[in-house]
Amino acid sequence: MGRDVPVVVFSRDDRRKYREKVRRCLDVFAQMLRESRFELERPLAGLEIELNIVDAYGEAAMRNAEVLAAIEQPDWATELGQFNIEINVEPQELSGDGALRLENDVRARLNHAEERARSQGGHLVLVGILPTLREQDVDEGALSANPRYRLLNEQIFAARGEDLHLCIEGVERLDTHADSVAPEAACTSVQLHLQVSPEAFAAHWNAAQAIAGAQVAVAANSPYLFGKELHRETRITLFEQATDTRPAELKAQGVRPRVWFGERWITSVFDLFEENVSYYPALLPLCEDEDPRTELEQGRIPQLHELTLHNGTIYRWNRPVYAVVDGLPHLRVENRVLPAGPSVADIAANAAFYYGLMRVLPYAERPIWSQMSFQAAEDNLGAAARHGLDARLYWPGMGEVPAAELILRRLLPMAHEGLAAWGVDRPVADRLLAIIEGRCLTGRTGASWQVDRVRAQGGDRHEALRVMTLEYIERMHSNEPVHTWEV
Repeated sequence: MGRDVPVVVFSRDDRRKYREKVRRCLDVFAQMLRESRFELERPLAGLEIELNIVDAYGEAAMRNAEVLAAIEQPDWATELGQFNIEINVEPQELSGDGALRLENDVRARLNHAEERARSQGGHLVLVGILPTLREQDVDEGALSANPRYRLLNEQIFAARGEDLHLCIEGVERLDTHADSVAPEAACTSVQLHLQVSPEAFAAHWNAAQAIAGAQVAVAANSPYLFGKELHRETRITLFEQATDTRPAELKAQGVRPRVWFGERWITSVFDLFEENVSYYPALLPLCEDEDPRTELEQGRIPQLHELTLHNGTIYRWNRPVYAVVDGLPHLRVENRVLPAGPSVADIAANAAFYYGLMRVLPYAERPIWSQMSFQAAEDNLGAAARHGLDARLYWPGMGEVPAAELILRRLLPMAHEGLAAWGVDRPVADRLLAIIEGRCLTGRTGASWQVDRVRAQGGDRHEALRVMTLEYIERMHSNEPVHTWEV
């Protein structure tokens, strides 16, 4: 949903034309798949990182327009809330010391952005949910100025017909209502991209779904929302609820949510795009002039504008992406389950863990998804979001085991094997995966550190969160991994 859109009112005719155009795009996409018109795998790691902006006291600062103007770099962009910005990191090779260079590149860009943010009285924070965020910080006035966010907000509420109900049962209980999608801006994540061929797409998507629970368990970094201690990765449940277009009656009928894990293993990338078109009405029925069929017949590569726009308003935890770069179409798996932070080293470790596993699991002789139910993978994600490393996760051949045991015994050796297959230098791979191992051995994630620090502080909850956030920012800048942080 990164595309800019105009301010507009949609008619019934707009919606009819858009539906027809989306279906035409889907037919053309199917033809392109049959004719093998895609660029094949490229072993590149691309990522997007969302950040929060705070003031000198650690409170949310509604200054993204000013901060972006000060940064003045094309790889930075607005996000939903005025206290959010995002950096898009160009895809890079992982082989050799590529992972280290990627980490250093991200650190350099973030340090430059932090310096520029300070000139506007702001500071940047890598965290899944800003701990000091209060309910009054996320009303409709907190939405970024870009018209696409206002339009998206209007369309979601037009579909719902009523306020959003946010109800999260965790260590404590949050039960409130919202009159805009602004609470979704509390969710700041890292998205990992992997380009794959159409033939290999299903295996990669299925593998990414299978490991989503383990990813979240070891990376959890969102224990607080509106002053309440909820889940270890509250961002998962919050995102599901804050963009829900369904009133209670449609939920009861089994209508699918727009933030969706899915419901089955797939055999083709086409399955996902077809589900998106079949199950979800358009939120933003905007038609472009391009006729995708004519483009293809004349030997050009269609952008499939309507299909990609529609796809961008359905928030799968592993999303299929169609894109055209330098005249060549390609497919990517966009992994969306990870929170931002705590440090760039932690983000790099989370990425290495994912990319390592994705070099092994999709190519297994007996695929993991043939040995476990899809429901088990979804249950793993839910348990990991709620309990972090204390979750019990199911894995074939092990049964239900503590998340740390699954990662240490099965997944880390696979990730080492995968990074070796990518050609990553051994010392680079060892350093990054040692961070994952360290979290499992100590039980310390960003979420557990935040909770332990706030409990140690005691006293007024918001003040404890504010003090913790300032210390978190200081430690974040040290680039020491979170499992080494003292309470």
